[in-house]
Amino acid sequence: MTILDGKKVSNDIKNEIKAEVDKMKANDEKVPHLAAVIVGNDGASLTYVGSKVRACERVGFESTMVRLSNTTSEIELLDKIDELNNNDAIDGFIIQLPLPPQINTQKVLMAVDPNKDVDGFHPMNFGKMALDMSTFIPATPFGILELLDRYGVETKGKHTVVIGRSHIVGRPMSILMGRKGFPGNSTVTLTHSHTKNITQITSQADIIISALGIPKFLKAEMVKDDVVIIDVGITRVPDDSKKGYYITGDVDFDKVSKKASYITPVPGGVGPMTIAMLLKNTLLAREQHRKHNRS
Repeated sequence: MTILDGKKVSNDIKNEIKAEVDKMKANDEKVPHLAAVIVGNDGASLTYVGSKVRACERVGFESTMVRLSNTTSEIELLDKIDELNNNDAIDGFIIQLPLPPQINTQKVLMAVDPNKDVDGFHPMNFGKMALDMSTFIPATPFGILELLDRYGVETKGKHTVVIGRSHIVGRPMSILMGRKGFPGNSTVTLTHSHTKNITQITSQADIIISALGIPKFLKAEMVKDDVVIIDVGITRVPDDSKKGYYITGDVDFDKVSKKASYITPVPGGVGPMTIAMLLKNTLLAREQHRKHNRS
């Protein structure tokens, strides 16, 4: 069994990006600039945005954190997005989700300039991805593809089962794993909360990508020998420890890992890859803007 070590691979990617940025600096070129908009004081969101800012510092990007209060109106947020869309200094930006209830998330994501949408959530970018066109791939699916690629996990002709159909992970993964090329060319089954006999389906899978958010949902008896497991789930489960919780994924790691050929740990698997690929998308955005503006 091989651990798909997202922490190691994400560090490799950050080192590669830093080398690119160092070249830009040596040539007096503008370095990539990533902005993050956060509305409210959600603890997990603040932690996540903080880690993005630190990652930018590490690779030599410029970064801006835009913090807005929990009472921010939809119009105020849309005005801020318009400002970022028109700010040539910023190559890409993200809107940290979830947003407060007074704001229509879909409307906000639609307002982001697709050329600066480094999260890959805009329908234009999602559509391009579905059509195999060059675009920003959502960071978590992009990270999963990169892990499969760097570990040389065979996907051609394999049966991939995706658990969960969110727009952020499940649905894009189901499209990407079925595309032509590597990683891809697999036969994909997309399962969700209404799927019947899910064990019957997962037990036939060569590759399982679980993005459900239910702790230890995938048990050893649900998988076959030599299965490849990608665990996207990350849940805080309360316990009696000093921290008051432990972090676990969708997969019963201890038992499932005994049957798997490859498996991602939680934490340290898919999570670190997400931020690394967000940086990669920002680097791609800077390159596109440079070509377009010749500046």
